[in-house]
Amino acid sequence: MVKLLGPNEIRSLAARLDLAPTKKLGQNFVIDPNTGRRIVAAADVVAGERVVEIGPGLGSLTLGLIEAGASVTAVEIDRRLAALLPETASTMGAPDGTLEVVSADALEVTELPGDPVALVANLPYNVSVPVLLHFLETFPGIQRGLVMVQAEVGERLAAGPGSRTYGIPSVKAAWYADVRLAGRIGRHVFWPAPNVDSILVRLDRHEQPGTEAERLVVWKLVDAAFGQRRKMLRQSLSGVLGSDASAIIEAAGVDPTARGERLTVADFLAIARTVTGLDGAGLDGAEIPSTPALP
Repeated sequence: MVKLLGPNEIRSLAARLDLAPTKKLGQNFVIDPNTGRRIVAAADVVAGERVVEIGPGLGSLTLGLIEAGASVTAVEIDRRLAALLPETASTMGAPDGTLEVVSADALEVTELPGDPVALVANLPYNVSVPVLLHFLETFPGIQRGLVMVQAEVGERLAAGPGSRTYGIPSVKAAWYADVRLAGRIGRHVFWPAPNVDSILVRLDRHEQPGTEAERLVVWKLVDAAFGQRRKMLRQSLSGVLGSDASAIIEAAGVDPTARGERLTVADFLAIARTVTGLDGAGLDGAEIPSTPALP
């Protein structure tokens, strides 16, 4: 029988490593077993399936996934934590063969053992969006995800067109999956307690609306549109589409006087297809203003 980690076990393991959680690595460890079980339940984990977990830390969620009957591929950037996790899992009753640890930066991972079908993670808050998008892009076998992120970030990921929080993460996540919020998590279940609120985000993959080449063009359009989100599309996309921006946008069936926050994935894709239809290549040489990950 698998046992889960509580506050005493978490602090004991941290003391063993002389570990002080760092903000740089986004380390806030879940110390409440019931929160781990809640996350696993919201992810609809099925016994026998392979799950990838990013940033397992000391193993709170890892053990919850194994308790539910899943096998876990855990990606951990902190070498000390990666080395300790298999021992912790064994001590807490995890069956042999149910855990494989990949000691690496999640943003640099391009291969995973076991072909996971689900992603379940308490994502490091400082890199949650880039990591999530990287895994959705790189591992098409991942069919669903349940991630815990900073509440503000989660609201942006799940936002729809026209909302105040709709932006780059919203459009890019929606390219891959249906995204919705799945509940809030209190600060008291973490050690150390974060200075921000946390939220669960559920993702269910759908068929991508366009080709990989079209996605790359859409990404450039999205970055440009939200880099100057208060400007009309004919202005914000002029750096990408050139002097014919207004005509190209209109030819795609989109209002050139609209702002990026009003456009759906389908709208951005329509513009991308109009561009590739005109020049046959896309925007490979286009210069796009630098934009933050969370506009």
